[in-house]
Amino acid sequence: MRVALVSMYTPHHEETGATMRMRRTAELLAERDIEVVVLCAKWWDGEVIEFEQNGVTYHRVTDSPASGRFASRVPFVLREVDPDVIQVASFPPSHVTAVKTAARFLRVPVVADWWNRDERGGSRAYRRAAKAPHTVLTPSEMIRTQVREMGASVDATHVVPEPIDMELVRTADIETRADVVYARDLDEHANVESFLLALAELRDKDWDAAIIGDGPERSNAEQTARDLRIDDRVEFLGDLSVDDAVPIMKGAHVFAQTATVEPFATNLLWALACGCVSIVEYQTQSAAHELVEGRERGSLVTSPQELADEIVAARGFEHRMVDDAFDHYDYRHVVDRYESVYETEIDDFGFF
Repeated sequence: MRVALVSMYTPHHEETGATMRMRRTAELLAERDIEVVVLCAKWWDGEVIEFEQNGVTYHRVTDSPASGRFASRVPFVLREVDPDVIQVASFPPSHVTAVKTAARFLRVPVVADWWNRDERGGSRAYRRAAKAPHTVLTPSEMIRTQVREMGASVDATHVVPEPIDMELVRTADIETRADVVYARDLDEHANVESFLLALAELRDKDWDAAIIGDGPERSNAEQTARDLRIDDRVEFLGDLSVDDAVPIMKGAHVFAQTATVEPFATNLLWALACGCVSIVEYQTQSAAHELVEGRERGSLVTSPQELADEIVAARGFEHRMVDDAFDHYDYRHVVDRYESVYETEIDDFGFF
């Protein structure tokens, strides 16, 4: 099977949830000996048209990101690549419709991978993009609902979550660094202040906390911890690799999720798999609640005070270091879902 992944942006241009998901998907498929070609704006040096990295071929469509030029050129490049199925990123949305037009002539199905609506895309373009593909894949039910509200049908939308490595969870060491952990990029949506306010309510309790992640809001978060006089008990660890973060989560007892925007709460999923009692502050633009609803070792709150109360209540749960209930989020199962979607769309397209 030859899969063309169409995404003008890659993590080499900008590291977003969408570009990181695209690269992860490409590399997982390549590990299955599927031929994967990413059609993108050039990010490598030199004049070569293609560049290979981690088993994935990156093919130049334009020399730099330029939405209009990319949309006009990508049909010709798709003809050269001759894929069995095309997967296209939902941003820019105009590329989804351009790919669908090209796919009609190539007689191959189009799958859109929809991370979240980017503010740089227009409403009309997104509505057209939602209706154009044969199938739309989303990381969560929340995003699936958004796509359906833009016009995609129920049958044409499917959830394929972000994956984790359960083998890493099972084999990683345990680092007893903190009782309570928060992990996320510290950007304008991090809302780490809610976490710190909850900890401040527990000054008279015995706890240590760690914040994993970095970003433009880190200095403000550190100042908030000082203002609340809990900075001596909150350790800011900065960006950590998954290999370094997992042992800390296995050693912790509680994980707190407070971000206001989260198409899929990947760090929360890692913490749940590491056995953490996980507490999610409900936010209308976050899908984090989907991972804890109905689970004994997870709860939803709506304020820092409730978060503090649940941190205390978490002491009633035994400490765990692995939760096998999340095995279906393992890399091998998630890539199976992609393959299944591709095979179904190829078979259905050929039939009709």
